[in-house]
Amino acid sequence: MINAETIALSDFITASEQNIVSDMGGEKVMLSVRNGNYYNLGAVGGRIWDCLESPISVKQVIEQLLSEYDAEREECERHVISFLEHLRKEGLILVNQENPITIQT
Repeated sequence: MINAETIALSDFITASEQNIVSDMGGEKVMLSVRNGNYYNLGAVGGRIWDCLESPISVKQVIEQLLSEYDAEREECERHVISFLEHLRKEGLILVNQENPITIQT
């Protein structure tokens, strides 16, 4: 069964504005103002979070990580998409199929 909610490499991701993020000993921790939960993003998760300051495609996030870490592309893609799906489920990110910066209203 295919999950229609799966994040694609071409999707654009951005951080939700209702989060307070801090560096704690080399890892990022976050408080969601919306749901009151704390999250420890870890070192790599924190690096992914840093990439989400403005809309960015999942593919661009993966390319950035591959340039910084010694990882296999398929494994990196799998882990990044899983991480982003968890963030979306928690309401911490926004996912768009198109770059919202280029959309004209």
